[in-house]
Amino acid sequence: MSLIACLLVAITESYNAAQAYWDNRMKIYVAGTRGVPDIPGGVESHCQKLYPLLFKMGHEVIVANRSSYVRKDLREWSGIRLVRIYAPRIKALEAIVHTFLAVLHARLVSPDILHLHAVGPSLFVPLARLLGLKVVVTNHGPDYDRQKWGALARKILKLGEYLGGRFANEVIVISRVIAGIVSDRCNKESNLIWNGVEVRGKSHDTGFLKSIGVEPERYILAVARLVPEKGLTDLVEAYGKLDTVCRLVIAGDADHGSDYSAALKRRAAEDGRIVMPGYVTGDDLNQIFSHARLFVLPSYHEGLPIALLEAMSYGLPVLVSDIPANIEVGLEQDRYFRTGDVDNLREMMAAHLEVAVRESERAEMIDQVRRCYNWRRIAHQTLYVYEKALSRPCLGEQAVLS
Repeated sequence: MSLIACLLVAITESYNAAQAYWDNRMKIYVAGTRGVPDIPGGVESHCQKLYPLLFKMGHEVIVANRSSYVRKDLREWSGIRLVRIYAPRIKALEAIVHTFLAVLHARLVSPDILHLHAVGPSLFVPLARLLGLKVVVTNHGPDYDRQKWGALARKILKLGEYLGGRFANEVIVISRVIAGIVSDRCNKESNLIWNGVEVRGKSHDTGFLKSIGVEPERYILAVARLVPEKGLTDLVEAYGKLDTVCRLVIAGDADHGSDYSAALKRRAAEDGRIVMPGYVTGDDLNQIFSHARLFVLPSYHEGLPIALLEAMSYGLPVLVSDIPANIEVGLEQDRYFRTGDVDNLREMMAAHLEVAVRESERAEMIDQVRRCYNWRRIAHQTLYVYEKALSRPCLGEQAVLS
């Protein structure tokens, strides 16, 4: 073959490869989250990990941030384009108003996929479909079970779950429990994609621990928002009856000032052994996970608890309520206590504080996180669902989902 012919072949192959890249490059518009980066919440953590990976895989990502949570001047982060859209700082209206405006904005920018997170924002799936958008919904759990909602709000959230399940092009769920709900209530098959966790490894630093007055291996840890469904009142009450030298660290805060969070902080202040440092992120969060004696999650409601997965990624001994979402993680039986039973929680905390976690169990938890809750795998699975929603052929389907 002549030199000219070889050059023509090379140019043609390069052109075809470039064309294939641009043909498969998607514009993804994300709404339903409060926003990124570093905004507390399970959905927010999910989005913060997932979408930078999709950008690195060659796709354009636009995230609609709620105006009450983000800086005005932040327009880009980790390759993601950020748009600041109005949201009233009113619990009952925040998600609804913001998502409505975000759907209208999405129509203006014409994405390939509109990805809505959570059942409340899913109220606007029919509107998005009427506007000609391809919609993927992630159902992060039955939010109407949260104790903060009144009767009317619960009905609206259930309606959102139904409309999202019925009318989205594709539905993603983060647990088998939620898959069953979508199947039963919406008569629709969903795509199971678990939450993910980054396995960071233990920190050897203790500076943050010293700053909040705790010592390594001498504290019980809870990481949660200060809302009723997290069961933190039960934890504080059980801890108050516990005879131990270990302190209790509750890392987290409330999204909005509330009577519940204020009362919880007052109760903690009355017991000088309880430490509440507020929201903790980054290296400081790494420290408090690395050096805890026991991790406790006393929730009444979860989708798939990221805080529990994080604790498992450190090989921590864990103790969690026996709600379906926690049971689905598949811990050993003695890692569960009866939900809402303060005495049972106290007894099991005392028992686990006396016995170190077995090395085999520690290794299995870390391996489970790496196998099942890997963000890169989750990114590939999400792209496959987008391809289904767009009715595009997707090569390597079995490799992605296996």
